[in-house]
Amino acid sequence: MSDDDTTPRKTSAPTWARLGLGALSGLLAGGAALAVAELAAVAVRPQAGPVVAVGSAAIDRTPAAVKDWAIRSFGTNDKLVLQFGILAVLTLFALALGMFAVRHRRTGAAGVLVFGVVGAAAALSRPDSEGVTDALPSVLGAVVGAVLLYVLAGLLPAPRRQPAQGPGEGWDRRRFVIAATAAAAASAGAGVLGRALNGAGGRDAVASRNDIALPAPGSRAPAVPRRAQVRVAGVSSFMTPNSDFYRVDTALVVPKVDATTWQLRIHGDGVTREKTLTFDDLLRRELVERNITLTCVSNEVGGPYVGNARWIGVRLADLLAECGVRPPSKGGPADQLVARSVDGMTIGSPVEDVMDGRDALLAVGMNGEPLPFDHGFPVRMLVPGLYGYVSACKWIEDIELTTFDSYDPYWVKRDWARKAPIKTQSRIDTPKPFARPEAGTVMVAGVAWAQHRGIDKVEIRVDDGPWEEAVLAAEDSRDTWRQWSYAWRAGKGGHTLTVRATDRTGETQTEKRTRTVPDGASGWHSVVVTVE
Repeated sequence: MSDDDTTPRKTSAPTWARLGLGALSGLLAGGAALAVAELAAVAVRPQAGPVVAVGSAAIDRTPAAVKDWAIRSFGTNDKLVLQFGILAVLTLFALALGMFAVRHRRTGAAGVLVFGVVGAAAALSRPDSEGVTDALPSVLGAVVGAVLLYVLAGLLPAPRRQPAQGPGEGWDRRRFVIAATAAAAASAGAGVLGRALNGAGGRDAVASRNDIALPAPGSRAPAVPRRAQVRVAGVSSFMTPNSDFYRVDTALVVPKVDATTWQLRIHGDGVTREKTLTFDDLLRRELVERNITLTCVSNEVGGPYVGNARWIGVRLADLLAECGVRPPSKGGPADQLVARSVDGMTIGSPVEDVMDGRDALLAVGMNGEPLPFDHGFPVRMLVPGLYGYVSACKWIEDIELTTFDSYDPYWVKRDWARKAPIKTQSRIDTPKPFARPEAGTVMVAGVAWAQHRGIDKVEIRVDDGPWEEAVLAAEDSRDTWRQWSYAWRAGKGGHTLTVRATDRTGETQTEKRTRTVPDGASGWHSVVVTVE
């Protein structure tokens, strides 16, 4: 007899059938738990849902090297892979609990509560946690799932002990089918309702974005030189469309922030006049328009996580100066600016770099339109010449002036460097690795970047031959990448093409290969081709 069954039941159902029905019961209970939790998260916030909470907590605790591997392996799909992985684990757990509940109803049902404990703990551990309310969706969902598994397990055929002696002592299939069907329908309904309500919660944000008409900038970006784009097939577009711009962040759910309620607070060491700004406050200020290339620190040598866009925003240095902030070189007490996102992300930037005259912006527009949600709507920060993890806070809502000695932001706590100027890099866009061009003149082309320093020279080497200078496209500004091309007289056979760049300070891209951790990858980019 089971540990919590008091009335023995008689049935001739085979073991495999009982376990299969138990697994189905566990799956239904797990589905109900998730559906109810996600519906409850509507009343709290989407980030409190168990899948998002557990996934976000997993990201927070994943070593930098593993995150780097995930980005290399899955690109911008890394978060989707993580969520599928979490759902797969939960599915297996639910199936196992359902089979266990065939003999041990109470213990199996209690096991479902582990869903709630893990989800609640994960939600409470997040840096943007809003307290005990974030734990409620996981707890409520787990309770519903536990009750459902207990009920369904009670309707299952009991383990075989003796032949059934009468029709009233067997398994009531009809009751089980009705209960299981009702549970599945209710779970599906809760899931659909939760998604619909979550979508409605983001509609205000979408409407606020649609209603924005960006004012004409007081300081326009100079026209891009006609010869900034090389005329070689296969080279990246000089301006990266919003839809193609890389996205690397830790947000499993992209925040949908209503611009009409958004606010930014500026405070901290050396702030003599604290400010709280609305989105309209920013639009009423002088806006500047600049072309700036952004690079992710997770970009491997030759990687895709670099893009160039036309940004419109407010000069951050002007805002800080109005708050009384002075850079360390002028006696200011704060050397670190900590930007906080609505999702709890913290990013630390050197105050000296932000206020040294470069076009550090609080951006409100990207390529002629309000920021896309994926890229930080309504407001994000960016600082030319610094990797994104120390400069490009998306969905920003708070700026605190402090010191590097007193506070470590998110990525620094995970072994990345406190300061990370972008390294001089170059990439071969065409020909692609393992291409098979025909003998004769083959155009080799690509991009090089050294934001806030500018590119002075790009060189190409074929196999172990001498370095030869490539033709540089026109420079837009020292804050954007620069395209280049080289006409190669290609002979038949296998060849290795290697590129290196020299920036305007005279520093040549190093041959030494390093990984992205702790302050960005280095090394020469090469491709191997076979000329036919």
